[in-house]
Amino acid sequence: MLAKSVVGLSSDLESVAKPHQRKAAIMQPYFFPYIAYFQLISAVDVFVIYDNIKYTKKGWINRNRILQDGRDKLISLPLKTASDHLDVVDRELADNFDAKKLLNQIRAAYLHAPYFKQTYPLLESIVHYPERNLFEFLYHSVIKICSHLQISTKIIKSSILGIDHSLKNQEKVLAICQSLGATQYVNAIGGQDLYSKADFSSRNIALHFIQSELRVYKQFGAEFVPWLSIIDLMMFNSADDISDYLKNGYTLL
Repeated sequence: MLAKSVVGLSSDLESVAKPHQRKAAIMQPYFFPYIAYFQLISAVDVFVIYDNIKYTKKGWINRNRILQDGRDKLISLPLKTASDHLDVVDRELADNFDAKKLLNQIRAAYLHAPYFKQTYPLLESIVHYPERNLFEFLYHSVIKICSHLQISTKIIKSSILGIDHSLKNQEKVLAICQSLGATQYVNAIGGQDLYSKADFSSRNIALHFIQSELRVYKQFGAEFVPWLSIIDLMMFNSADDISDYLKNGYTLL
């Protein structure tokens, strides 16, 4: 069993603003993101998911990679045609989204994986979720996966925070941290060129970057394909191994 107990995944801001909850992280929503996303959630006390942020094409918001026939294969959520200027929360899944077809693709890829029976019911509950708002669909999936992995971090939507939402980039992150009373902010490693430790320090916030360790595991005996969706990790690894990866498989810089 995973060691960490689940206590109140919540979008209630009042429950976030407690004195002991000081380490924060912020990310866009992603479709079945890879392990580093969940390591980031697990590493903090409160995790903010942007809902009022512009949707970007050809990113990972509505697509990801699984293993199929020894190679990485894209899976995606089709979206209704809409303006490129809309926020994620304003996008909708396409009317022709076929949940059964997507699940069949995942099933065919992983049916003989060692932890298929433990993982597939979770994926069914996520993909069959009836919500067609893109953000709400993704938010639900993150909550469900965190519960399955027994990650207890508070998860909230960015729009509920009482900040100036017209702020951009670092200033917006700082405003969010201050609204949460955070004394530490943890960002994905890719943001090293975007944020200044000195600027955060001037607001009494320590800035850290999380760097995930690459762990190789058996994938049907073929050459290892790294950094696939969390689906792949759950299909090939025990609960204890995933728990260890979540807690010990990264470095804070």
